[in-house]
Amino acid sequence: MSDVNGAADGDSAGLTSTVVFRLGTLGAVVTDRFTRAIEELGLKPKHVGLMAALSRDAVASQQELAARMGVAPSLMVSLADHLEGLGAVQRVRDPQDRRRQVLTLTEEGHDLLGRCTSMARTLDDELVAGLTEDQRKSLDEVLRVMAGRAGLP
Repeated sequence: MSDVNGAADGDSAGLTSTVVFRLGTLGAVVTDRFTRAIEELGLKPKHVGLMAALSRDAVASQQELAARMGVAPSLMVSLADHLEGLGAVQRVRDPQDRRRQVLTLTEEGHDLLGRCTSMARTLDDELVAGLTEDQRKSLDEVLRVMAGRAGLP
């Protein structure tokens, strides 16, 4: 008998054995946990992603950030509106190009990002709790290589 992934009973070569399926499933679980954790701060993962991007680059336009994050410019405006309302980002017109809105992370934004990082580290500890130190280092190395190949930080 076949299961939903097309593998016969006892067949380890089915969909559930692929890296794509495992990372996708695990990613969905981890994203859900992180989303619930940061909810108390009035944030969603894309808000945190925007703050993280701003923390790496001191100043960036909304349009540049939208392209870098792979989101629609209208979503970037909404994300920035929300973070500006929380005092986490500041919008300033670029003096060289008045049509351009430049975003910077405020002190409050750095604090908020620090709190999100702390929450993520707590979730990290829960996620890798059953791994040895060598396994944790190997996982970190593999994830860095995969992220780098995908063009991610």
